[in-house]
Amino acid sequence: MIRVESLAKKFGRGREAPGNEYIRAVVDVSFEAENGRITGLLGPNGAGKTTTLRMISTLVAPSGGSARVDDCDVRADPLAARARLGMLTDARGLYSRLTARENIAYYGQLRGMTREALAASIARLSDWLELGPLLDRRTDGFSQGEKMKVAIARALVHDPPNVVLDEPTNGLDVMSTRAVREWLRALRNEGCCVLFSSHVMQEVAALCERVVVIARGRVAADGTPDELRASASTETLEDAFVRVIGSDPAVRPIARCVFHRR
Repeated sequence: MIRVESLAKKFGRGREAPGNEYIRAVVDVSFEAENGRITGLLGPNGAGKTTTLRMISTLVAPSGGSARVDDCDVRADPLAARARLGMLTDARGLYSRLTARENIAYYGQLRGMTREALAASIARLSDWLELGPLLDRRTDGFSQGEKMKVAIARALVHDPPNVVLDEPTNGLDVMSTRAVREWLRALRNEGCCVLFSSHVMQEVAALCERVVVIARGRVAADGTPDELRASASTETLEDAFVRVIGSDPAVRPIARCVFHRR
């Protein structure tokens, strides 16, 4: 489980005062992502989704609030939190001169895995992701879909109970996108806590048991897709999203506290 409470992040120098350059990327974000569920972060560009995921993944230190991965506080014990977490930002972080197997093994070694455990995990992931023909080829020249397969295997090599993905289908073709969605469902069915961000409404509606809408660094709505549609009195999640985000900087609550006052 991933639990976030009043998480905040500001970038800049000096005190927050008139004349100082400060960017409040995340103002106040709270939500829970449960085990055996897919939770989606939805929001426009610049809403704070990626910064939130990076704080959860210990890549960026929070300015305020807290985030816990299972029982591990990401600030107090980041190494323990990382051990319980698999993070996928994108597929561009592969070492192009290494083979797919070497890329995956390197991350397993960073996690302290034994040679035997690493070999067994790579074999399992190879079967699951159909990596066999790719394993001993250098990743230089891989298609975007092939790179994504290796990046997913790298994130899952230590069998983490929590998985965080930042726009995992961005730039993928139709078949690769369908494959990623099936992998996410398989992780959920194995009891993993899956948290991912996306701009694609259809993807969020099809995959997520819970949706957290972030706007201007705050949680604007939180609930199941059906709850969000009902509270916004709309037929589609896209229409509900447009309703809650709106054109006015102040998001108005609509019903039953699913939408949050900003």
